[in-house]
Amino acid sequence: MWIPVARLPPRLRLSASAAAGRFCILGSGAATRKHLPARNRSGLSDCSPQLLPEPDFRNPPKKASRSSLDFKRYVTDRRLAETLAQIVCGKPNRPPHLLLECNPGPGILTEALLEAGAKVVALESDKTFIPHLESLGKKLDGKLRVIHCDFFRIDPRSGGAIKPPAMSSEELFKNLGIEEVPWTAGIPLKVFGMFPSRGEKRALWKLAYDLYSCTSIYKFGRIEINMFIGEKEFQKLMADPRNPKLYHVLSVIWQIACEIKVLHMEPWSSFDVYTRSGRLENTKRKEVLELLQQKLYLVQMTPRQNLFANSLTPMNYNIFFHLLKHCFGRRTATVIDHLRSLTPLDARDVLMQIGKEEDEKVVNMYPQDFKRLFETIECSEDCAYKWLYDETLEDM
Repeated sequence: MWIPVARLPPRLRLSASAAAGRFCILGSGAATRKHLPARNRSGLSDCSPQLLPEPDFRNPPKKASRSSLDFKRYVTDRRLAETLAQIVCGKPNRPPHLLLECNPGPGILTEALLEAGAKVVALESDKTFIPHLESLGKKLDGKLRVIHCDFFRIDPRSGGAIKPPAMSSEELFKNLGIEEVPWTAGIPLKVFGMFPSRGEKRALWKLAYDLYSCTSIYKFGRIEINMFIGEKEFQKLMADPRNPKLYHVLSVIWQIACEIKVLHMEPWSSFDVYTRSGRLENTKRKEVLELLQQKLYLVQMTPRQNLFANSLTPMNYNIFFHLLKHCFGRRTATVIDHLRSLTPLDARDVLMQIGKEEDEKVVNMYPQDFKRLFETIECSEDCAYKWLYDETLEDM
């Protein structure tokens, strides 16, 4: 299994305060600096890349008030619960996976999962539901474990002491008796639930960083995510060059990382919606009406066994992310224009090796094309230095 790392090694960490005309050249060995005049040299573009910061997973967006849109969705219909349990648990007589259920709430779906043969650990962030879930576990002879935990706040990046419902993956998995397995092994466990009604995109980014770096829950292997996601974010997640308006960085990152299947589609109206103060009864509110007209998609995201088979690794994934962010920052530009800002290698030759023309546009590249592009540059023997940044190194 790859050695888990939260960030690139200190020699590859980049600051964003470089002066014009200064290039930091990163290669397979130690990085070096070169001071160059602020003009084209050796075919390099004037438009030098800017390293985009990692998303801030700690602070929620400020567009809408927290009270108006911060609510949770629960399955309260018994028939729907049985349908979902059959979908997630698969065929009967199969050895059951351990299933982490996120925010089960009233426990109707939990009971259906247990009846379908699943081994369930309920991760509930709302204390008001915990006594009911614990009593349900007692009725089922201890087949259900209940933990006060918010799955989407596992290993928070805020630093400091971790207090419930936030939790460290080390503590959670140790309590559950789950050990690390090699990335190429089978699926150690499944996670089932719904992405937060707010912040679906932030949750996807956090999981993506954890997956590619093999940290947090992915330190323990190829954990399968089964989550309901809103219609708009689902369309972006599954977009490719056939739908260029919705195609973006996360589309590429997740389609490369996982086999993504749509297991089920359900209208928003099938779920009961609760706010912090209780059930949300006023369905005439504009933001609620808009949501009720949409669908929720249950997607299965299974990390690919061969994700790290070639030169993409948990040690260099940050450079791959930077390549994607740089390209989609000017999505209408040609790939060759971006390559001239990103690498000292011959951009035409790199494109030729992956079977692309010089006029290839960013939005015409499929996710696997971007991966082959990155791996071609990483594997190149033409130059000791593979990547250029208009930044200085920051020694940590």
